[in-house]
Amino acid sequence: MMIKILGSGCANCKKLEEHAREAAIQLGIEASFDKVQDFKDIASYGVMKTPALVVDDQVKIMGRVASVDEIKRLLQMTLI
Repeated sequence: MMIKILGSGCANCKKLEEHAREAAIQLGIEASFDKVQDFKDIASYGVMKTPALVVDDQVKIMGRVASVDEIKRLLQMTLI
């Protein structure tokens, strides 16, 4: 599974990445993580507000920091 954090590297971006990593660990999912900070690349996903969470090239969350539990639910739905 490929998980991308889209954003400038601000505190919210770092928190979203932290939550996503924790969710993957709790679920026992092997995931690769990537940070996308170039605004042209971010815009290519249709994201206008950061931070954003992209799982396997699909935007799942945009413009906010999701909780670990919310991300776990999203990751579980992706696995189905």
